[in-house]
Amino acid sequence: MSVETQKETLGFQTEVKQLLHLMIHSLYSNKEIFLRELISNASDAVDKLRFEALAKPELLEGGAELKIRVSFDKDAKTVTLEDNGIGMSRDDAVTHLGTIAKSGTADFMKHLSGDQKKDSHLIGQFGVGFYSAFIVADKVDVFSRRAGLAASEGVHWSSKGEGEFEIATVEKADRGTRIVLHLKSGEDEFADGWRLRNIIKKYSDHIALPIELPKEVAAVEGEEKPAVEWETVNRASALWTRPRTEVKDEEYQEFYKHVAHDFENPLSWSHNKVEGKLEYTSLLYVPTRAPFDLYQREAPKGLKLYVQRVFVMDQAESFLPLYLRFIKGVVDSNDLSLNVSREILQKDPIIDSMKSALTKRVLDMLEKLAKNEPEQYQGFWKNFGQVMKEGPAEDFANKEKIAGLLRFASTQGNDGEQVVGLADYLARAKEGQDKIYYLTGETYAQVKNSPHLEVFRKKGIEVLLLTDRIDEWLMSYLNDFDGKSFVDVARGDLDLGNLDSEEDKKAAEEVAKSKEGLVERLKTALGDSVAQVRVSHRLTDSPAILAIGEQDLGLQMRQILEASGQKVPDSKPIFEFNPAHPLIEKLDNEQSDERFGDLSHILFDQAALAAGDSLKDPAAYVRRLNKLLVELSV
Repeated sequence: MSVETQKETLGFQTEVKQLLHLMIHSLYSNKEIFLRELISNASDAVDKLRFEALAKPELLEGGAELKIRVSFDKDAKTVTLEDNGIGMSRDDAVTHLGTIAKSGTADFMKHLSGDQKKDSHLIGQFGVGFYSAFIVADKVDVFSRRAGLAASEGVHWSSKGEGEFEIATVEKADRGTRIVLHLKSGEDEFADGWRLRNIIKKYSDHIALPIELPKEVAAVEGEEKPAVEWETVNRASALWTRPRTEVKDEEYQEFYKHVAHDFENPLSWSHNKVEGKLEYTSLLYVPTRAPFDLYQREAPKGLKLYVQRVFVMDQAESFLPLYLRFIKGVVDSNDLSLNVSREILQKDPIIDSMKSALTKRVLDMLEKLAKNEPEQYQGFWKNFGQVMKEGPAEDFANKEKIAGLLRFASTQGNDGEQVVGLADYLARAKEGQDKIYYLTGETYAQVKNSPHLEVFRKKGIEVLLLTDRIDEWLMSYLNDFDGKSFVDVARGDLDLGNLDSEEDKKAAEEVAKSKEGLVERLKTALGDSVAQVRVSHRLTDSPAILAIGEQDLGLQMRQILEASGQKVPDSKPIFEFNPAHPLIEKLDNEQSDERFGDLSHILFDQAALAAGDSLKDPAAYVRRLNKLLVELSV
């Protein structure tokens, strides 16, 4: 190695310092994973070289035999991992090894609690493989040169993981990266061929290129030390190309950790080979936990794409719709050309066919999980439910299938837990019930106690309670499920159909007729505040509520549009009153027009508050209420 030049000392990004401390102190119980992470990174580097060499064969520099080598030195207490992949330039080393170049960093750090067990799970959600080297090493040296650069443009990166790193320019004859781990005191067990071999077989047997260890050759007395012989210790064949019957669950789980850069096992997976008109193999995984950047639409997503077992693209987004962006895995096609690009993928009809089939496969996998392991599915729903709710708007062809996977809270009393599926709801629906009833709102407490539910409680009809910000938007795309239409219980003129007896309907008509005078007085008193006034069929206990017009936006959608700066169309609520309530009876008997107006506006404002809305004129409400209280106390 030639003399180092342009040597400088730089500080780690603040998040890296915190992360290094976390890696060192939280993962002490599973130290051996450092080798799995470094081998995964090396495999990615080789994949990237393969891809770039399709367009620029000269990047192979005459060395097309791609491999990873792991060696050790017991005396020096070092473990060395070397690959002949794409390598790094000086700028690459600073960027990739000195910062966490991934969206969601700040959010990740915000969630660190200091609880080692919990925090180690967060590492898996974030994916930071290289830094795991510091679990067993007190110093790490990285020597690298990017393919295509001159030998004199090699880089030496070095750090003790304490807050800063050194970087210098060095001579490096071969492309690729060599990482030298200087083991901490007490970590000598890893400077051992047998130990390294077992770790590689355990975690990295699926890596689809040779991982080599020095072959132990006995020295002959009096002869020179023999040249190092290398032997491949992994199977070195692409796991997804093997028959499912030959792949163990543990192998599927380790392969997931490799492709997803996750520390936890996947929740479920599906391995499938398609033959016939189209030929491709897919291996799809559902993660156990959501990544921090799940809701950042520009974050990396998609499957690893291989064409005839040659890596072509990371994060190929064209094979699954956006609402399934959390799915990890690989797709290997025989029908695409090796020089495929993102632009070509977006226009290729083959991709549309594959996307349709892969989407159905994922939905089938989730259906199976929901049916066979409902508790596991509940864990999935907590992590990915809001993303799944994007599905009906994006994927019309699978709307019914997606709807069957949705989960909601309901009036059946599950403390706000979203555990009710639509099939379960219909299975316990009342005889003659031909609608699926729901109510949207800001919080579970608000919707659970909403006056809109009073008639449903009286008749024992279950209502779905929707409180996610996306829910009203979701329901605008869900018209029906299993032939039953959805009805917002706060919208329009409520019609319970067969659930109301003929006697009930006739009695309601008679009451409405008898209160026509009160309706006109209320219209006059409330004026432009309301679109309509009518007798309510919804109420049993409360004096009044506000209903939404059939074509009007609900409160959730109005708030979302207002928050995004969009103009919200004007609309006025419908004021409904309960003629049997004592307050309404007093109102009907009130002779003073001024007092009637004050009481009407108080009831209107109370109904708005009960619906979760804010008052247009809070001061006027307080003034009227105080005036009423004074009159009552006299």
